[in-house]
Amino acid sequence: MAEQPEKRPRADEKVVTMLDYGAGNVQSVYNAIVSLGYDVHFVEKPSDILQANKLVFPGVGAFGSCVAMLKEKGYFEPLREYLTADRPFFGICLGMQTLFEGSEESEGVEGLGILPGRVERFPSSLGLAVPHIAWSGVAPMLADAWPLQEPMPRCYFVHSYRVPMPAGGFAPWALACSEYGERYVCAVRRGACVATQFHPEKSGAVGLDLLRTWLAGRSAGAGPAGDEPPKVAPAPPPPARRIIACLDVRSNEAGDLVVTKGDQYDVKEAGKVRNHGKPVALAERYYEEGADEITFLNITAFREIVLADQPMLDVLRSSAEKVFVPLTVGGGIRAYVDKEGKSYTSLEVADAYFRAGADKVSIGSDAVEAAQEYFARGKTLDGKSSIECISHKYGRQAVVISIDPRRVYVADKSATTHACVEVGGPGGSPLGPNGERFAWYCCTLKGGRQDSDVDVVQLVEAVEAMGAGEILLNCIDRDGQGTGYELELVRQVKAACTLPVIASSGAGRPEHFAEALRPAGEGGGGADAALAAGIFHRREVPIEDVKAHLDTVAKIPVRR
Repeated sequence: MAEQPEKRPRADEKVVTMLDYGAGNVQSVYNAIVSLGYDVHFVEKPSDILQANKLVFPGVGAFGSCVAMLKEKGYFEPLREYLTADRPFFGICLGMQTLFEGSEESEGVEGLGILPGRVERFPSSLGLAVPHIAWSGVAPMLADAWPLQEPMPRCYFVHSYRVPMPAGGFAPWALACSEYGERYVCAVRRGACVATQFHPEKSGAVGLDLLRTWLAGRSAGAGPAGDEPPKVAPAPPPPARRIIACLDVRSNEAGDLVVTKGDQYDVKEAGKVRNHGKPVALAERYYEEGADEITFLNITAFREIVLADQPMLDVLRSSAEKVFVPLTVGGGIRAYVDKEGKSYTSLEVADAYFRAGADKVSIGSDAVEAAQEYFARGKTLDGKSSIECISHKYGRQAVVISIDPRRVYVADKSATTHACVEVGGPGGSPLGPNGERFAWYCCTLKGGRQDSDVDVVQLVEAVEAMGAGEILLNCIDRDGQGTGYELELVRQVKAACTLPVIASSGAGRPEHFAEALRPAGEGGGGADAALAAGIFHRREVPIEDVKAHLDTVAKIPVRR
């Protein structure tokens, strides 16, 4: 039986209790709630759940691991008791999925059972990139949509499992639906319990408005929430392609952290580091300008000892307090030994980034080395790689693999065992220096300074098996050139895996984004998102101009 409090304290409408079971970016949810003028208290013992006035449960990772941790900490039964008593609750992502009876992700593991049914994976038959990472439409399914807006703008989703639509398309608890290859339930409401599959804390102003509405509660004269279906069937808009701003962060000659940008990975000009501004200020600017995500790549001298890199961690903390879209951080996420001889695991490094406010971590050189070991073992996993360790704790969606490939030309495909693409076509990559018509993409390490024997097809095969959730696909040959993305490379990687792929390197004008995001069958790259840096830093192409072109000219859905 759950521990019972001796006496419930007087309710404080400005205090929110948050259930943190040890995985995921709870900091982002904390920052969002604090920005709305509320205090946040964390659950430290089971009785804190039953004493809560408003309880928020953000969850990421695997269903089974989450339930196991809740039970280990003694939270499972008090949480079920709290929910059964119909007290104010807001669940996010896995915090919604655990309300159901079980999940295909963890067969035999019971959920809280507050809602009927089970959670299932997106079917492979749909041919979709999984995890689903996008700003997707949300359509209320009940006549009374509280606490959602109506109509509801797109919100940020990142998940591999979903709640199927109820039989007949309606259930009194199914608050809203979304669409990704098929329609599914993306928000639920049962009495005072509300939960969303999407992340309101990462959905910008829309998500903050949702949290503000829920925190304020229903007005005294509103009566209970209605559960009647709307007169018009819901029709959520399609998922939007993401436009991502990237900030390469390093120290300049004065020792200050600045945002820089390379030309084929060379960040110096006239002997000095290019300086495009302060990281936090630039991140805030991109958030206000409509960036769907922001990526920090830590290329400072501290990247090999990241836990001692207080300035970079402070940049992340400060950004997370003001930027309410997803934040990815990369650089130095690997095991290392410090100057005092103390060892740190890659998971400890990732933990520090997540605690500082990161939603995803990006792994580069360590992924290439892990892939080499994977193939040396005969394509078997050992559970020790940084990818496996971080994915196991935080979920596949939290691990991005940043690939830095360069072209290696060959006269004929038979001249190499590596997977090749044909180059030299109209508008495509150029022929080799001696007229070579084929090339394979060599995965490099150490920021492009060291080649490997692994090609991009081999790398994505290995990292997908290890538990990676997304590919950030750079191209050294295109970096800083402004001639467009390497479409042959993007198409090759998309065909080799089922993960979402972010096209990077080479954007110079809005049309280049459309080329990367257009389906491969229509001559595009088929990317799920497109990233740029220099053209945004220098204000050569504003983010809004990119989205306007995609929306009105290319007819590619975007969030605006």
